[in-house]
Amino acid sequence: MKKVGLTGGIGSGKSTVARMLADAGFAVVDADQIAREIMEPGSPVLDEVAREFGADLIGPGGALNRGELARRAFASREQTARLNAITHPAIRAESERRFAAAAVAGEPAVVYDMPLLVDLGLDKDMDLTVVVDVDVEERVRRLVATRGLDEADARARIKQQLDDDTRKAAADVIIDNNGPKEALEPQVRELIETLKR
Repeated sequence: MKKVGLTGGIGSGKSTVARMLADAGFAVVDADQIAREIMEPGSPVLDEVAREFGADLIGPGGALNRGELARRAFASREQTARLNAITHPAIRAESERRFAAAAVAGEPAVVYDMPLLVDLGLDKDMDLTVVVDVDVEERVRRLVATRGLDEADARARIKQQLDDDTRKAAADVIIDNNGPKEALEPQVRELIETLKR
């Protein structure tokens, strides 16, 4: 089974590419989805996050105030590292469990949709690393327009991530997503053909 790492900075459209690959029949392990699942009310990871970043992050029903956690965790590289130290071991363990399930199911390839693939050195465990690339200014514009972030928050989140040049240097395939979806589709079709070989 081929392991395909899919990554890109926040606002790059990585999730759009992942959906297109899923629609083409590939198994996708989504690290962001796993990150949400491990922080469900009552989970040990959520309890540890609350101890580290403040019990006031947990609402009356036990749910996490994700926006406030993001504001605190992305305030500095040190804060981001503190959050990552809590969440990443659990994300990694669940990801590995899903890779194993895909292998047992006989999947020819599994796509690991992981924002921090290169940051954490996980690209070295992949058979192919795909980076979705978008200029910073376009990513800021998209984050403001589609996710409702204010510009300062969007820039702060981008700044906390790995720089684009380092991410692209680790890529086997770079998908340029600066244009409209019509320009993205042929690039993803070409990737699909590569993965089917």
